[in-house]
Amino acid sequence: MKNRYWYPVLACCIPAAAYAQTGQMQSDFGGVGLMQTPTARMAPVGEVTFSFNRAVPYERYNLSTQPLSWLEFGIRYARTTETPEGFDELVEGNDYLNNGIDTKLLLNRESATLPQLAVGFRNLGGASLFRSEYLVASKRWYDFDFSLGLGWGYLAGDDDLDEATDNVTVNPDGSVSASDVDDFSVSDLFSGSPRVFGGIEYQTPWQPLRLALEYDANDYDNEPLKDAREQDSHVNYGAHYQLTDNIDMHAGWERGSTFMWGVSLSTNLAGLSQAQDSTPPEKIDSQQPSAQTDWQETSDRLADNAGFDVHRITRNDDTLTLEGESRSHRSWRKTEGRANRILTNRVDPEISTFRYRQLDHGLVIRDDFHDRQDFMQAVRSDENATGYEKGIYARTTLQPPQGETVASHFPDRLRLGVTPHLLQNAGGQDGYLYQLFATADAELFTDRRGWFSGEAGVNVADNLDRYEYRDNGKLHRVRSRRDDYLDESSVGLYNLQYTRVAQLDRDWSVMAYGGLLEMMYAGAGGEVLYRPLESSVALGMDINWVKQRDFDQGFGTRDYDAWTGQATAYIDTGYHDVLAKVSAGRYLAKDWGGTLDLSREFVDGARIGAWATFTDANDDFDQGDFNRGVYISVPLDAFFSGAGDSNGEIAWQPLMRDSGATLDRRYRLYEMTRHRDMDHYWQDNDASYE
Repeated sequence: MKNRYWYPVLACCIPAAAYAQTGQMQSDFGGVGLMQTPTARMAPVGEVTFSFNRAVPYERYNLSTQPLSWLEFGIRYARTTETPEGFDELVEGNDYLNNGIDTKLLLNRESATLPQLAVGFRNLGGASLFRSEYLVASKRWYDFDFSLGLGWGYLAGDDDLDEATDNVTVNPDGSVSASDVDDFSVSDLFSGSPRVFGGIEYQTPWQPLRLALEYDANDYDNEPLKDAREQDSHVNYGAHYQLTDNIDMHAGWERGSTFMWGVSLSTNLAGLSQAQDSTPPEKIDSQQPSAQTDWQETSDRLADNAGFDVHRITRNDDTLTLEGESRSHRSWRKTEGRANRILTNRVDPEISTFRYRQLDHGLVIRDDFHDRQDFMQAVRSDENATGYEKGIYARTTLQPPQGETVASHFPDRLRLGVTPHLLQNAGGQDGYLYQLFATADAELFTDRRGWFSGEAGVNVADNLDRYEYRDNGKLHRVRSRRDDYLDESSVGLYNLQYTRVAQLDRDWSVMAYGGLLEMMYAGAGGEVLYRPLESSVALGMDINWVKQRDFDQGFGTRDYDAWTGQATAYIDTGYHDVLAKVSAGRYLAKDWGGTLDLSREFVDGARIGAWATFTDANDDFDQGDFNRGVYISVPLDAFFSGAGDSNGEIAWQPLMRDSGATLDRRYRLYEMTRHRDMDHYWQDNDASYE
C-alpha cells in the first residue's frame, strides 16, 4: 500500500538524511541570492530549501527547489505583521497577506572571462505586490562573488505599486489583502523603468561564516501601506552562519534601520541514500543444494530476507518461475538479487534460470529472467557483474507459466496501516490554510485481483474556518465546503470501496471501483491504461459518476451529482527524467479544461513537480486565475528500511478551490504499473553481489 502523506515523519528525518549543503545563500524571498536581491547563482540539482525570515513588518515563508541545473523554482507566503497608523480601527489581525511563485533561468554559465547570467521572475502570474523581473550577472574573484543586475517592478520601486495603497480589503478574520494588485497581465512583464541593483558575497576565512553587502534599488515609499516601512538607506548588509550542513542562520540590517533575521533548512533530493537494512543478504553456501526443496521454508525466507511475497512457484524443465509482489524494497533489482541467493542455496542444481513474475494488486507488471550460473559468477567476482547484468532481460505475457506448480500461497488477505496527513493551501486572500489529520486504512482481498479498501480518519487540527467563500456565480461548491465536513464531525469514513483490476492484453490494464471514493464523494468509475513495457509514452482515461456526500461523512448523500474524468498522456521526455502529464476532460464542478503536470524524478526515487489547471471557469489565465500546486515526493526507504515503494508527499495546493477540482481517487493504474519503466531497475546499485 502506498502512503502519500508522512509530513511529521519527513519533517523530523530530512535533516538526518540530507545531502551536504554547498553554501549558496538564500535571499529574503527564497532562492539563491544575497538579502533583498537575487544573484545569478544556482543551487545544486535536487536542492530543496525551506526558509523563514523576518524584517519588520514582513514575515516570509519560502520553498525553493532546483529541479534542473538551469531552473530554480519556488513558492512563497508572506504576511505583514504591523499595521500602519490609520488602519488600526479596520484591522484586528494585523495581517496583510500575499503569496507568489518565483522562477529563475540560467542563461550562461560562468567562464574564465564571462560572468554567469540569469533571468528571473518573482510572483509570476500572481499578486503584483512583490512582482519583479530581473536580469542579473555574477562573477567570482577569489573569496568574493560580485553580482550586478537590472530590476523591474518591485526591485525597481515601481510607482504603479503606489496605486494599491487605496485598494485594501479587510477580510472577516481581520486580515488585510489588496484588491487591485492582482490586476496585471503578461504584457506588464519588463515594463516600466528598470533600476540597477547589486552586491557582494564574501566567504570569510572561517568557513561557516559568509558576509553580504548589497544595494537595493526598491523605493519603499511606493508600497501599499507604505507608512509601515521606514527606509533610511538603500544599502543592506548581513551575515550567514552555517550551523550544520543543512541549517543556515542569517541576520542583518535592511533599509538602514530594520533588523532582519532568518533560518534556512536544506536537503538534496538527488543525494538521499536508502536507510541501512539491518538484515544482510544471505551468503552463498559452498555445498550443492539438495534436489528436494522445502518450498514453505523457501517462501518464508523469500518474504523475510528478499521482501518478495510468493503467490505461486512453478517449475518447467530448467526454469523456476516465482509469481508474487515485491513489498519491502523500492528496488526490484535488490529484491531479485537477494532472492537469487536464497534460491541458489535451496533449489535443484539443474534449474538454470530464475524467472520473477512481478505483480501489483494482481496486475502482471513484467517477468524478469536471471541466469543462475552468471549470477554466481558475479557473486564470486565483480569482474563478472557486467556479463550477468547484460544477460538479465524482461518481457510481459499474460499466459500463465507452464509446468508443475510446486507451491501456491494466497496473498495476505488483510493489510493494515496508519498514516498522518497534512494538507496545505498554496496561499490566497485567506492566508495559510491547513488540515492535520490521521487515518487508519485497510485492504481486504477477496481474490488475487479484487479487494475492499477502507479508511477512517480523525481530524486533529485545522484553521479552515478562516476561509471566506467568494461566490463567482458559476460553479457548484465542490471543494469549498471542506470546512463544513470538518465542522459536522471530526471523525469520518473517508473511503470504503471495492476495486477490481484486469488486463486485456500485455499492454492494456483496466480498473473498476465503486463505493465511498473519498471524503466528499461517493460513486463509481473506471480507468483504462495503455502502457507497453519500457515505453516512453502511456495513455490513460478515467470516467466517474459521483454524488456529493453528506457533511457527517457517513453513508448519506446530497443532491449534487456529476460525471467527471480526464484523458491523460504520460510522456517521459527523455530529458533529465522529466515526466510530463497532460490531461483534458471534465472536472468535479462540471467545468471543462486541461492540466499540465511537470516533474523530475531523481535516481533515488525523489520527485519535484508542479502543475497547473486551466478550465472554462477561469476568466483570466494571465492574471493568475487558475488552479496550481507544487509538490515534493520523497521515498520513505530513505528513512525506514523495508518501506518498499511508499512515498511521503509534501504538497502546496488549493484546498478550497472549486474550479479545476479532481476526484481524489485512491488507486491509479499509472502508479500501480510504475515498474514497467525499466529505468528504475538499473538506477539502483545494490544487486546483492557482495
